[in-house]
Amino acid sequence: MWKVCVVTSTRADYGILSGLLKKLDADRDIELKVVVTGMHLMPEFGETYKEIENDGFKIDEKIDISEKGDSAVAASKVAANATAKFAEYFDKKRPDVLVILGDRTEMLGVATAALIMNIPIAHIHGGELTFGAVDDAVRHSLTKMSRIHFTACEEYRNRVIQMGESPETVFDVGAMGVENALAMEKFDSAEVLKRLNINNDKPYVMVTFHPETQSILGAMLQVQPLLKTMKAHPEYNYVITKANADAGGLSINELWEKECAKEENWNLFASLGAKLYLSAVRDAEFVIGNSSSAILEVPSFKIPSVDIGDRQKGRITAGSVIHAENNEEAVGRAFDEAVKARKEGRFADMRSPFGDGDTSVRIHDILKDALKANRLKGKKEFFDINWEK
Repeated sequence: MWKVCVVTSTRADYGILSGLLKKLDADRDIELKVVVTGMHLMPEFGETYKEIENDGFKIDEKIDISEKGDSAVAASKVAANATAKFAEYFDKKRPDVLVILGDRTEMLGVATAALIMNIPIAHIHGGELTFGAVDDAVRHSLTKMSRIHFTACEEYRNRVIQMGESPETVFDVGAMGVENALAMEKFDSAEVLKRLNINNDKPYVMVTFHPETQSILGAMLQVQPLLKTMKAHPEYNYVITKANADAGGLSINELWEKECAKEENWNLFASLGAKLYLSAVRDAEFVIGNSSSAILEVPSFKIPSVDIGDRQKGRITAGSVIHAENNEEAVGRAFDEAVKARKEGRFADMRSPFGDGDTSVRIHDILKDALKANRLKGKKEFFDINWEK
């Protein structure tokens, strides 16, 4: 059997990875090692490791890498903790491959330990750009540490190759978020409203806002245009999911708690879980904030997304994504545009640029084939592009 270790640190990456985890767990030739870390273990973010256990997955180990506070210093210490503690885990368990997703700072620490200990890394969602967050540089660093790559579209695949990765190791498989949006079982609409604690006839808007870690503005200032726009539209309910553990995230969450105590039509959740989140998006008027989910999953439901500021700037987006600079006038204008687009059913025929929903099958099959052929070990060389062609 091959030991395949999958590390998850947030509610978001677990929601994306869940379909792949099911495929790996069902394979008799694979011994799946699910390792939980980061926000999953923190009470202030809902201890979302419990969702993983409730879904029937055995957690091989819980590795606490947390630090107090949400400063850049704390985030740096988290990455250092991840390197130290995952080195011990990898030395003990020696997986045949480590599967990681995305661009979280703590994953930089996890990957550093694996790289030094000569454990091959499979990276999902490389080649993307997000100019507003330090995640952009982290993502590209993870690409260079990895031996095999699974990108969400062909343009991202080409970018990974441009970074010197051999085309034979880079696969355009689409986005698992699209697969989840299309295939995951969902709650019926009445159950959604009950779980969201909505007991009036107002439509609702989904809200998630994370700090822009590359912005010169503090997190509290970054969220103000969104906050003021929401207050200007009391005709809606607002379902707010908390910010993640980036620098400034705790400050944003404290602000949400304060404001939600004053606004009866604002409901705040540390985490909804993948099933409830996707069920809620399906019935929402639209989504607003700066989460990658608004770029990846939400377009599959053919409803508008308002993407605020620069956190996701650089990503390829569907036609249903409405971009807004992070100021009150621009956010208000985008809000109104989303309302209009929803009423007109403007995106009813739109298709996502990130695949048709078979991503986890493709990743499973390609990864298993690479393990069988022993292609994840040995010397890794830089692939030079012939620019004269």
